[in-house]
Amino acid sequence: MPSFDAVSKIDMHELTNAVDQANREIGNRFDFKGTNARVEQEEQLLTLYAPNEFQVDQVMEIVRGTLAKRKIDMKSLKAGDKESNVAECRMPLTIREGIDQALAKKITTQIKAGKFKVQAAIQGDQVRVTGKKRDDLQAVMAMLREADLEMPLQFINFRD
Repeated sequence: MPSFDAVSKIDMHELTNAVDQANREIGNRFDFKGTNARVEQEEQLLTLYAPNEFQVDQVMEIVRGTLAKRKIDMKSLKAGDKESNVAECRMPLTIREGIDQALAKKITTQIKAGKFKVQAAIQGDQVRVTGKKRDDLQAVMAMLREADLEMPLQFINFRD
């Protein structure tokens, strides 16, 4: 029986490359010369550093551009509040992976509301969709791509 899994994951290697590219671009920009502006990556957290809030916003635009070039959706990052002191300002970006229960329920209700001849089952942090026909599964994929969800979706394990 044909099936596929809908997941939300980030290629961490591409994320590391995007952060490195953003740091090189920050180092080359004239308005950041002599400042301590940078992007640091930890496990599930990116932290943007700059001397003031305006420059943190500029660093954010650089990061947004480098992520777009690497095909990483900005919906998978959650921006935190800016924290500033006398010396610098920083802004955390939390990396969100996996589909939480609320979003999984929303996806399954959208599939059921679409009157497709498929079944959707929540399996941990992913949604498995099974059906009798390949065309039904491809229609569900197209509908989920068009849907306005708060997380980007990828479709893996397509079995025929």
